[in-house]
Amino acid sequence: MAGGAFAPTSGGKEYPGKFTFRVFFTCLFAATGGLIFGYDLGISGGVTSMDVFLKDFFPDVYQKESSVKPSDDQYCKFDSQILTLFTSSLYLAALVSSIGASMATRTYGRRPTMMTSGLLFAAGAIVNGLAKNVVMLIVGRLLLGFGIGCANQSVPIYLSEVAPYKYRGALNMMFQLFITIGILIANSLNYAFARLIGGDMAWRLSLGGAIVPGLIILLGSCFLPDTPNSEIERGNYERAKDLLLKLRNVDNVDEEFNDLVEASEKAKLVKHAWLNIFKRKYRPQLVFAFCIPMFQQLTGMNVIVFYAPVLFKTIGFGSNASLLSSLITGFVNMVATFVSIFTVDKLGRRKLFLMGGTQMLICQAVITIAIAMKFGVSGNPGVISGTYAGAVVAFICVYVAGFAWSWGPLGWLVPSEIFPLEVRSAAQSINVAVNMIFTFVIAQIFTAMLCHLKFGLFICFAVCVVIMSIFIYKLLPETKGVPIEEMTIVWRNHPHWSKYFDEDDAKFETSKPKDIASA
Repeated sequence: MAGGAFAPTSGGKEYPGKFTFRVFFTCLFAATGGLIFGYDLGISGGVTSMDVFLKDFFPDVYQKESSVKPSDDQYCKFDSQILTLFTSSLYLAALVSSIGASMATRTYGRRPTMMTSGLLFAAGAIVNGLAKNVVMLIVGRLLLGFGIGCANQSVPIYLSEVAPYKYRGALNMMFQLFITIGILIANSLNYAFARLIGGDMAWRLSLGGAIVPGLIILLGSCFLPDTPNSEIERGNYERAKDLLLKLRNVDNVDEEFNDLVEASEKAKLVKHAWLNIFKRKYRPQLVFAFCIPMFQQLTGMNVIVFYAPVLFKTIGFGSNASLLSSLITGFVNMVATFVSIFTVDKLGRRKLFLMGGTQMLICQAVITIAIAMKFGVSGNPGVISGTYAGAVVAFICVYVAGFAWSWGPLGWLVPSEIFPLEVRSAAQSINVAVNMIFTFVIAQIFTAMLCHLKFGLFICFAVCVVIMSIFIYKLLPETKGVPIEEMTIVWRNHPHWSKYFDEDDAKFETSKPKDIASA
């Protein structure tokens, strides 16, 4: 299969390898793990905007919302910690499961962890679809969270290890693509069920429908191989080399295979990855494993995603109209992700980060001004015209597009590709954990922040975008076209991060083990 838009890049060593149907479909099926995260992001905000769901489980919120007149403070009508706990409890579970999943991916492989994620997510969907009370809702959310933690831990690593280094960026970003597809599907179902079915069955079908993406990743993983890195890590050298030959579709993979074995031998010397990852030589990458997922959430994007219907109802849309508006932003989110897939291995990571950040900042400024002029600090907008509401949605769509081709996919790609094998699973666990912590915090406090900060909430997110863009510009080295096992060289040559490496590290990293490939 020709590379086409998946343009190869150069940098570091150049291992032979082709962009084949086998590689594409292997990564495609693995990337469906993003469906479960995306489906939940889209579905939770939709059902919490359904009046029948609020009436059944959160009657206080329903009464408060239904009693708010257009002349009242629109900022505060959804301010409920119990309601936000329904949304955010999942992310605490994902945080916990990501830690256990890091040990599972290293001990048992990437594929079994992906299968477990689908099983747990499907179980959570069943509990939520049959829920009779808030307790059942929370239990179901916890099971969903355990599944998401396992998927977010294992899938990005799997994609980075299977993909040829020249196409790693584009293939890894399919994970984010499926997150956006999951969001779009969820938004579509929320709108369809609320409009065509209504009643209790609408939210039950929306929540219970999560079983489908859960089964997709569960069954899909059954037909996938594990990664060559994982097979070598567990001592299956012949199987690893045979798999590498099939994935690269070339006659000789000795150089790449030997480098993978070398990385594995080094990894075996690290008995406690969770202790070693805090050593000085891993500190540059560790900074990004923490800061990138933190900044990804502080863009405010997930607020838009899982509170879009609530947000649109706040600025004057009706219940079904708010679901339709979130469906539009979900479509924009998915389409814009293709921009990053087709450009990440041409333009590089840094340019996409900075260009996307600029686009988001401009849109946040416009949205802040628009809401401030109409709602002020009182939250009383008066009569809201269709032109005004449409303009706000349009700028939110442009903002979503900026995130979708920059911080969205790059937030998963960069942390998964920058760590050496010996600490890669632990590092990805930190990446997922930080992502979930900040997702939980933002989800839990958003409605309260909207109530108290008013339009100033969007100013806070804009300031964060400025800070994170400066951070990327000053400190992130370009990683496009660099083989994953050669990534340390990039950090050792960076003017700021080079001080964290000494001569012994350099000698150890460049020394070669016995040539196992020819043995």
